[in-house]
Amino acid sequence: PSHGARKMEDYGRFLALLVSALLVGFVSVIFSLVWVFHYREGLSWDGGLGEFNWHPVLVITGFVFIQGIALIVYRLPWTWKCSKLLMKFIHAGLNTIAMILAIVSMVAVFEYHNARNIPNMYSLHSWIGLTAVIFYSLQLFLGFAVFLLPFAPVPLRAALMPIHVYSGLTIFATVIATALMGITEKLLFSLKNPAYSALPPEATFVNCLGLLLVIFGALILWMASRPHWKRPLEENTKVLRPIGGTPEGTEAESTMTDGSNAEKSDLRISSEAARKQNLKLDEAGQRSTM
Repeated sequence: PSHGARKMEDYGRFLALLVSALLVGFVSVIFSLVWVFHYREGLSWDGGLGEFNWHPVLVITGFVFIQGIALIVYRLPWTWKCSKLLMKFIHAGLNTIAMILAIVSMVAVFEYHNARNIPNMYSLHSWIGLTAVIFYSLQLFLGFAVFLLPFAPVPLRAALMPIHVYSGLTIFATVIATALMGITEKLLFSLKNPAYSALPPEATFVNCLGLLLVIFGALILWMASRPHWKRPLEENTKVLRPIGGTPEGTEAESTMTDGSNAEKSDLRISSEAARKQNLKLDEAGQRSTM
């Protein structure tokens, strides 16, 4: 009972974190729109300030909010009955949307700079931002090639999965850090009278947007890095469950939170030879935080 109660409490905690993250992420997007429409010149695509404003809006919507959802999509417990392949497509699809929005946001900045004869790629924000976009596109390409298409050998998947997971979390954190740098840079350049240092209402509002991005990132990274919230292994592992065993036990085994169960462990070892290839495939394909 205590194990079940702990699981239930953890499930409640996961839901609370998920709702909080979605709320904070959504409010961040709304804040970015209020910023550009209320304090700046709105949105347009004519080489003017309105074109630049697509940059923060699309970065926060795609590169932060949608990428954040893509990071935790495997961890939603109600999707665990869906096929892993379907969830891979959803994960890849969300990341692709985020990638497209990030690229459009960069085009907006370059076009705006070129129209106004402003130099490109001189700030640390631009260097790290471009680096993040390049690595994100590489991550997306390798994710498609290795994990979505059925051609990659199992040992390669198993070897690359920890790198894929670590890279995804690192890129996400880097994007949020880059967004904070960009927000600061924009306020320093734009607020002249009164200056940023006088903390006019726009400065306070946009600083709060930065705080929301940090909170969103912290919630997503926490949810994505808890081992007991990983998606359980697929059916071929559930076959190893003793007769009368509960799915709870299987999940505990698959997430390494209940390794002391000797009976299950013995059964797993006895079946290892026959199922070695399947379990290796699970290790490569299932044990993803992504």
